[in-house]
Amino acid sequence: MSSDPKDPVESVQIPHRYVVVEGPIGVGKTSLARRLAKSFGSELVLEQGDENPFLERFYRNPRAAAFQTQLYFLFQRARQIQDLRQADLFERVRVADYLLDKDRLFARLTLDDEEFALYEQVYERLAIDAPVPDLVVYLQAPVEILLERIARRGIQYEQIIERRYLERLVESYSRFFLEYDAAPVLMVNASEIDLVGSDADYASLLREVSRARKGRHYFNPMKSLL
Repeated sequence: MSSDPKDPVESVQIPHRYVVVEGPIGVGKTSLARRLAKSFGSELVLEQGDENPFLERFYRNPRAAAFQTQLYFLFQRARQIQDLRQADLFERVRVADYLLDKDRLFARLTLDDEEFALYEQVYERLAIDAPVPDLVVYLQAPVEILLERIARRGIQYEQIIERRYLERLVESYSRFFLEYDAAPVLMVNASEIDLVGSDADYASLLREVSRARKGRHYFNPMKSLL
């Protein structure tokens, strides 16, 4: 498959069959996943948060809707993974904007102890055989940047996200990926770059993503002057 004619970055071959882009809300993971999928000529797997009927209620009243929101995402992701398995995950390259392992991260962050215990029972009963990525691209940015980007993209129900929730989320992601060792991780400082609007910024990241690697790596690019 050729690259999108509007995208000046040419299609590339990569040594990975399954790439996951992760990071907190507002960091740009879905936008990057879409662009990577175009460059790789690959299938795109999205978590489709806008389909969750409880998500807006959660942002308005986290305690009242956390459990329903989390279970909906869990069932949705389990169904997607089952479909991928049935379609033969490794038949072609795939790019996803979520890592199933982070589902527990959100559950631990948003649920009380009793709810989390019940969530864990449901999770175990689903017996999800999640594939391990060949590479996880973890995008990082401080809370101030996330708030700016959330405001700029203008999704109405996201405008009520509390700063404290974002702070806790960023902290949880940082702890999670400091310990995560199931797959190679490329940790990207996304504070000063525009991976969608700047071809130069995107091309620099694409070179990093296209390399075969093991373990944990850091990419701290400077803001493009182009």
